[in-house]
Amino acid sequence: MKHRIVTAAQMKEIERAGNAHGLPYLQMMENAGLAAYTQLRARLPQGGALLIVCGKGNNGGDGLVMARAAAKDGWRVVVLLAEGDPKTPDAMTNYARLADLPVTKCRDAAALAAQPFDAVVDALYGTGFHGSLRPAGLAACTLMNRQRESGAFVLAVDLPSGINTDTGEAAEGAVRADLTVTFDSCKPLHTAPSSAPFCGEIVCADIGIRDEWHPAGLAQL
Repeated sequence: MKHRIVTAAQMKEIERAGNAHGLPYLQMMENAGLAAYTQLRARLPQGGALLIVCGKGNNGGDGLVMARAAAKDGWRVVVLLAEGDPKTPDAMTNYARLADLPVTKCRDAAALAAQPFDAVVDALYGTGFHGSLRPAGLAACTLMNRQRESGAFVLAVDLPSGINTDTGEAAEGAVRADLTVTFDSCKPLHTAPSSAPFCGEIVCADIGIRDEWHPAGLAQL
Protein backbone atom coordinates (compact mmCIF):
# COMPACT_ATOMS: atom_id res chain seq x y z
CA MET A 1 0.00 0.00 0.00
CA LYS A 2 1.37 3.40 -0.97
CA HIS A 3 1.30 6.37 1.36
CA ARG A 4 1.76 10.03 0.64
CA ILE A 5 4.79 11.84 2.00
CA VAL A 6 3.94 15.30 3.30
CA THR A 7 5.88 17.98 5.12
CA ALA A 8 4.86 19.37 8.48
CA ALA A 9 3.36 22.44 6.79
CA GLN A 10 1.45 20.33 4.27
CA MET A 11 0.04 18.18 7.07
CA LYS A 12 -1.25 21.29 8.82
CA GLU A 13 -3.03 22.29 5.61
CA ILE A 14 -4.52 18.81 5.24
CA GLU A 15 -5.81 18.94 8.81
CA ARG A 16 -7.18 22.43 8.21
CA ALA A 17 -9.04 21.13 5.16
CA GLY A 18 -10.41 18.25 7.21
CA ASN A 19 -11.66 20.62 9.89
CA ALA A 20 -13.25 22.86 7.25
CA HIS A 21 -15.04 19.87 5.70
CA GLY A 22 -16.63 18.73 8.94
CA LEU A 23 -13.95 16.59 10.60
CA PRO A 24 -13.14 18.68 13.71
CA TYR A 25 -9.63 18.84 15.10
CA LEU A 26 -10.88 17.24 18.32
CA GLN A 27 -12.27 14.27 16.37
CA MET A 28 -8.98 13.91 14.47
CA MET A 29 -7.18 13.76 17.82
CA GLU A 30 -9.61 11.12 19.05
CA ASN A 31 -9.18 9.09 15.87
CA ALA A 32 -5.37 9.36 16.05
CA GLY A 33 -5.14 8.34 19.68
CA LEU A 34 -7.48 5.39 19.23
CA ALA A 35 -5.64 4.27 16.08
CA ALA A 36 -2.32 4.32 17.93
CA TYR A 37 -3.84 2.50 20.89
CA THR A 38 -5.19 -0.20 18.57
CA GLN A 39 -1.65 -0.81 17.32
CA LEU A 40 -0.31 -1.01 20.87
CA ARG A 41 -3.03 -3.40 21.98
CA ALA A 42 -2.37 -5.65 18.96
CA ARG A 43 1.24 -6.05 20.07
CA LEU A 44 0.65 -6.33 23.81
CA PRO A 45 -2.82 -7.91 24.11
CA GLN A 46 -2.17 -8.84 27.72
CA GLY A 47 -1.93 -5.19 28.80
CA GLY A 48 0.26 -4.30 31.77
CA ALA A 49 2.01 -1.20 33.06
CA LEU A 50 1.94 1.67 30.57
CA LEU A 51 3.87 4.95 30.70
CA ILE A 52 2.58 7.69 28.41
CA VAL A 53 4.90 10.69 28.10
CA CYS A 54 2.89 13.73 27.02
CA GLY A 55 4.00 17.14 25.83
CA LYS A 56 1.96 20.32 26.15
CA GLY A 57 0.62 20.30 22.59
CA ASN A 58 -1.55 18.19 20.35
CA ASN A 59 0.92 15.30 20.17
CA GLY A 60 0.46 15.06 23.91
CA GLY A 61 -3.28 15.23 23.34
CA ASP A 62 -3.08 12.09 21.19
CA GLY A 63 -1.30 10.43 24.11
CA LEU A 64 -4.03 11.51 26.51
CA VAL A 65 -6.63 9.84 24.27
CA MET A 66 -4.51 6.69 24.47
CA ALA A 67 -4.34 7.01 28.26
CA ARG A 68 -8.13 7.09 28.48
CA ALA A 69 -8.55 4.08 26.18
CA ALA A 70 -5.87 2.08 27.99
CA ALA A 71 -7.22 2.84 31.45
CA LYS A 72 -10.69 1.71 30.40
CA ASP A 73 -9.08 -1.44 29.02
CA GLY A 74 -7.42 -2.36 32.29
CA TRP A 75 -3.84 -1.14 31.82
CA ARG A 76 -2.05 0.43 34.79
CA VAL A 77 -1.51 3.87 33.28
CA VAL A 78 0.96 6.54 34.32
CA VAL A 79 0.96 9.85 32.42
CA LEU A 80 4.14 11.92 32.61
CA LEU A 81 3.38 15.57 31.89
CA ALA A 82 6.97 16.17 30.87
CA GLU A 83 6.73 19.94 30.39
CA GLY A 84 3.63 20.71 32.43
CA ASP A 85 -0.10 20.64 31.82
CA PRO A 86 -1.57 20.66 28.29
CA LYS A 87 -1.81 24.08 26.63
CA THR A 88 -3.84 23.50 23.45
CA PRO A 89 -7.65 23.41 23.70
CA ASP A 90 -8.09 19.87 22.38
CA ALA A 91 -5.33 18.46 24.57
CA MET A 92 -6.84 20.23 27.57
CA THR A 93 -10.21 18.65 26.76
CA ASN A 94 -8.70 15.18 26.69
CA TYR A 95 -6.79 15.80 29.90
CA ALA A 96 -10.07 16.70 31.61
CA ARG A 97 -11.56 13.44 30.36
CA LEU A 98 -9.09 11.50 32.52
CA ALA A 99 -10.49 12.97 35.74
CA ASP A 100 -12.59 9.98 36.78
CA LEU A 101 -10.25 7.28 35.53
CA PRO A 102 -7.48 5.42 37.44
CA VAL A 103 -4.65 7.26 35.72
CA THR A 104 -1.62 8.38 37.73
CA LYS A 105 -0.23 11.78 36.74
CA CYS A 106 3.41 12.70 37.28
CA ARG A 107 5.44 15.79 36.40
CA ASP A 108 8.96 14.58 37.22
CA ALA A 109 10.72 12.11 34.95
CA ALA A 110 13.28 11.32 37.65
CA ALA A 111 10.52 10.04 39.93
CA LEU A 112 9.75 7.29 37.43
CA ALA A 113 13.31 6.16 36.76
CA ALA A 114 13.09 3.07 38.96
CA GLN A 115 9.61 1.97 37.87
CA PRO A 116 9.39 -0.84 35.31
CA PHE A 117 6.87 -0.53 32.48
CA ASP A 118 5.74 -3.03 29.89
CA ALA A 119 5.14 -0.33 27.29
CA VAL A 120 5.95 3.33 26.79
CA VAL A 121 4.15 5.81 24.54
CA ASP A 122 6.16 8.75 23.26
CA ALA A 123 3.64 11.57 22.82
CA LEU A 124 6.06 14.31 23.76
CA TYR A 125 6.94 16.30 20.62
CA GLY A 126 5.15 16.32 17.30
CA THR A 127 5.88 17.68 13.85
CA GLY A 128 6.83 21.13 15.15
CA PHE A 129 10.02 19.96 16.86
CA HIS A 130 13.34 21.36 15.66
CA GLY A 131 16.73 22.09 17.17
CA SER A 132 17.89 20.53 20.42
CA LEU A 133 15.98 19.02 23.31
CA ARG A 134 15.22 21.27 26.26
CA PRO A 135 16.26 19.94 29.70
CA ALA A 136 12.83 18.59 30.66
CA GLY A 137 12.38 17.06 27.22
CA LEU A 138 15.83 15.49 27.31
CA ALA A 139 15.08 13.99 30.73
CA ALA A 140 11.83 12.52 29.40
CA CYS A 141 13.50 11.12 26.29
CA THR A 142 16.27 9.62 28.41
CA LEU A 143 13.65 7.93 30.59
CA MET A 144 11.93 6.47 27.53
CA ASN A 145 15.16 5.19 26.03
CA ARG A 146 16.20 3.60 29.32
CA GLN A 147 12.83 1.91 29.61
CA ARG A 148 13.33 0.48 26.13
CA GLU A 149 16.79 -0.78 27.09
CA SER A 150 15.13 -2.50 30.07
CA GLY A 151 12.67 -4.31 27.80
CA ALA A 152 9.69 -1.95 27.47
CA PHE A 153 7.98 -1.71 24.08
CA VAL A 154 8.16 1.90 22.85
CA LEU A 155 5.47 3.31 20.57
CA ALA A 156 6.04 6.79 19.13
CA VAL A 157 3.01 8.89 18.23
CA ASP A 158 3.57 10.34 14.73
CA LEU A 159 7.35 10.47 15.17
CA PRO A 160 9.99 9.77 17.81
CA SER A 161 10.58 12.88 19.91
CA GLY A 162 13.70 14.83 19.11
CA ILE A 163 13.59 14.46 15.32
CA ASN A 164 12.96 17.19 12.76
CA THR A 165 9.96 16.14 10.66
CA ASP A 166 11.15 17.61 7.37
CA THR A 167 14.92 17.03 7.52
CA GLY A 168 15.19 13.88 9.62
CA GLU A 169 17.84 15.51 11.78
CA ALA A 170 17.92 13.80 15.17
CA ALA A 171 18.80 15.78 18.27
CA GLU A 172 21.13 14.35 20.87
CA GLY A 173 19.04 12.06 23.08
CA ALA A 174 16.19 11.52 20.60
CA VAL A 175 13.83 8.63 21.32
CA ARG A 176 14.34 5.27 19.66
CA ALA A 177 11.02 3.54 19.09
CA ASP A 178 10.00 0.00 18.30
CA LEU A 179 6.91 1.22 16.46
CA THR A 180 5.94 4.61 15.07
CA VAL A 181 2.27 5.22 14.29
CA THR A 182 1.86 8.19 11.99
CA PHE A 183 -1.44 9.56 10.74
CA ASP A 184 -2.95 9.94 7.27
CA SER A 185 0.39 10.45 5.50
CA CYS A 186 4.01 9.60 6.08
CA LYS A 187 6.50 12.41 6.72
CA PRO A 188 10.03 12.90 5.32
CA LEU A 189 11.68 11.70 8.54
CA HIS A 190 10.09 8.26 8.13
CA THR A 191 12.24 7.55 5.08
CA ALA A 192 15.32 9.72 5.73
CA PRO A 193 18.42 7.54 6.32
CA SER A 194 19.36 9.62 9.36
CA SER A 195 16.04 9.15 11.15
CA ALA A 196 14.28 6.04 9.85
CA PRO A 197 16.26 3.78 12.23
CA PHE A 198 14.80 5.72 15.18
CA CYS A 199 11.25 4.89 14.06
CA GLY A 200 11.29 1.09 14.17
CA GLU A 201 8.28 -0.32 12.36
CA ILE A 202 6.14 2.40 10.75
CA VAL A 203 2.36 2.20 10.50
CA CYS A 204 0.38 4.91 8.72
CA ALA A 205 -3.11 5.01 10.25
CA ASP A 206 -6.32 6.42 8.81
CA ILE A 207 -7.87 9.21 10.90
CA GLY A 208 -10.80 9.99 8.62
CA ILE A 209 -9.24 12.47 6.19
CA ARG A 210 -10.49 12.00 2.63
CA ASP A 211 -8.25 11.83 -0.41
CA GLU A 212 -9.86 14.86 -2.00
CA TRP A 213 -8.78 17.03 0.93
CA HIS A 214 -5.10 16.51 0.04
CA PRO A 215 -3.14 18.93 -2.15
CA ALA A 216 -2.38 17.63 -5.64
CA GLY A 217 1.02 16.30 -6.66
CA LEU A 218 2.21 14.84 -3.36
CA ALA A 219 5.08 12.34 -3.43
CA GLN A 220 4.30 8.67 -2.85
CA LEU A 221 6.15 6.26 -0.57
